[in-house]
Amino acid sequence: MGWIMPRWKELPASLDERVRQLVVQLRRLKDRSGLSLASLAVKTSYSRSSWERYLNGKQLPPSDAVEELARVCGTDPTRLLVLHEVAAEAWSEGMGAGDGTDDVGGLPVRDRARRTTWVLVATVVALAAALVAVLVTTKPWQDDDAKPADSATGNTQTPFIFMQGRARPCHVQRKNGELRVGYSATRTTLMDLKSSGWEVLEAQCLLKHHGFDPGIPDGSYGERSKKAAQDFQKDRGLVVDGVIGPDTWGELRR
Repeated sequence: MGWIMPRWKELPASLDERVRQLVVQLRRLKDRSGLSLASLAVKTSYSRSSWERYLNGKQLPPSDAVEELARVCGTDPTRLLVLHEVAAEAWSEGMGAGDGTDDVGGLPVRDRARRTTWVLVATVVALAAALVAVLVTTKPWQDDDAKPADSATGNTQTPFIFMQGRARPCHVQRKNGELRVGYSATRTTLMDLKSSGWEVLEAQCLLKHHGFDPGIPDGSYGERSKKAAQDFQKDRGLVVDGVIGPDTWGELRR
């Protein structure tokens, strides 16, 4: 009698049960979606080889990867993120083979945990110092209008760093009679294909708020964002060219 090869490789026997539960849930979600590893690589910020390691228990996936998988599979990530938090705690405690040694260099789990603790402490100290520097520079406790801004565009002086496929939050609010997201206060910046920056992210969020899908709000003005701008311009009786300028900004802010 023949047998069917399992779809997934058997997880390592030394894998902590808490991590195992997370990986099993991620596998089920991936299977239900019908997506291949290659498809996940296209739809998320992580490569095919990364997903192979995550889903075979070779490496703990970052929380962002868990959240992106839930997003592309159309499910709420809350439960998975709770499982990830528990799994991360287990992973940090050390998951070497049953003989109590690390799989790299034969270090005892106890020594590995001590080393990891010192690395974490050093990282936290460095992050705290960086955060203090950012707070002193940007002064987020001030009103948005009081932050240093470029006189031509109204953008804050914080440098924009583009991360392909990484969505940024869109929290649209009405302030001083106009819609704002908080990334840029501009009403004049011209944007077309290949533009990028805080003002692009502001426009993407406002287009999404008005019901015109610009794709992932990542601050890069691509074909999908331009198509959303054209549809918005047509709806508002503007010149339909996909170029966001003063007239389009005026409608987006309404």
